[in-house]
Amino acid sequence: MTASREIATPPTPAAPLWGPRFKALPAFRSGELWYYFGPAFVASVAYIDPGNFATNIEGGTRFGYSLLWVLLWSNAMAILIQYLAAKLGIATGRTLPQNCRDHFSRGMNLFLWVAAELAAVATDLAEFLGAALGFYLLVGPALIAHGFSRSTVLMIAALATAVLVFLILALELYGFRKLELAIMCFVFGIAACYAIEIFLAKPNWVEVGFHVLVPEISSKSIYIAVSMLGATVMPHVVYLHSALVQDRARKALESCPTGQRFYRLKHLRFELIDVFAAMNGAWLINTAMVVMAAAVFFTSGRHVSSIEEAHRTLAPLLGGLSATAFALALLFSGLSSSTVGTMAGQVIIEGFLNIRFSVFLRRLITMIPALIVIAIKLDPLKILVLSQVFLSFALPFALIPLIVLTRRSKVMGELVNGHSTNLLAYGTVTVIVGLNLLLIYQSLGGRF
Repeated sequence: MTASREIATPPTPAAPLWGPRFKALPAFRSGELWYYFGPAFVASVAYIDPGNFATNIEGGTRFGYSLLWVLLWSNAMAILIQYLAAKLGIATGRTLPQNCRDHFSRGMNLFLWVAAELAAVATDLAEFLGAALGFYLLVGPALIAHGFSRSTVLMIAALATAVLVFLILALELYGFRKLELAIMCFVFGIAACYAIEIFLAKPNWVEVGFHVLVPEISSKSIYIAVSMLGATVMPHVVYLHSALVQDRARKALESCPTGQRFYRLKHLRFELIDVFAAMNGAWLINTAMVVMAAAVFFTSGRHVSSIEEAHRTLAPLLGGLSATAFALALLFSGLSSSTVGTMAGQVIIEGFLNIRFSVFLRRLITMIPALIVIAIKLDPLKILVLSQVFLSFALPFALIPLIVLTRRSKVMGELVNGHSTNLLAYGTVTVIVGLNLLLIYQSLGGRF
């Protein structure tokens, strides 16, 4: 008796996401997407850090809903930039600083390292100050009532911040996934706090929708617009994201060394979904910050000049729950972004200089500028906004190397940028540099 043989029909390939070169991508398996979620959410913390609080509150308080479009376009740029950073890391198995060291001259690498370090210092300053302010807003009034001075309470808050950041960083000793999940919890906590704020603020949704879609800018708002851009598209996290994907890439290739092409394509597909989810979540949180400030402060004609004043004003206008949610969101933002900023600084120094550097030592060193600002009693809000403007000027020194590398086929292989991707990347850098030049022009007395 002849046994019948059943001819298996090959499965229909998943629809290509980026064109013909991705036709071989597999279909999703249950639970697989969740495993790849994380790197973009860690990167997204930099887009909702205390610098964003400062610039968004300032923008909403002074100009109402009119600058919401800046956040929309900044988020579109952020999605493209983070996708390119992740793609570089997946395609090469190396971080952006390491690729710069491999493919650029020594002098150029030294220049890029200095620019990256200055951006990291500005970032650390904003994030550490924000966490300290969050602590201060939560426990400061009670301590001041017991005789402590404001500067003493701020210093105590800064030291408490340092301890907690060290503890969060220590989670990596138990596996990087643990650290990712902890930071994702902070992101969801910030989102929950601002959901409460929006519910209590009751904004004008027609105006919100109009100003999200219709650009509007003036000579008075250009400074805040540029600082909002600098706070949203952060240079240090461009370097970091290329490193965050390395853990999954390494594990996938170790499990199947002969299937490198397959795993790279699958990894990139999942990472794009991760980027879209995380960046759009950060955009919604940033938008909620501006909407809350516009609905509460701008509408009532109350211009707040500091984060503390914003916190004090919320209680009589919206109630104690709103003030507590605001302080908690700031604290969660400061703690998580301080952790991410420290990780980015480690990637920068190790990648450009090819040295091993302890992440705990990095955190200890980068605390110093924030402690000095607190000790000499500078205005934290002004320092936060200024730091974000500086970050906007530092952005091109991260973006241009990223674009140059991802458009080279000898670096990226089959994951090299397509023509349309390059055009979008060039347009992004042009807009950022153009806004910076416009700010310089205005600062020198020019008008438009």
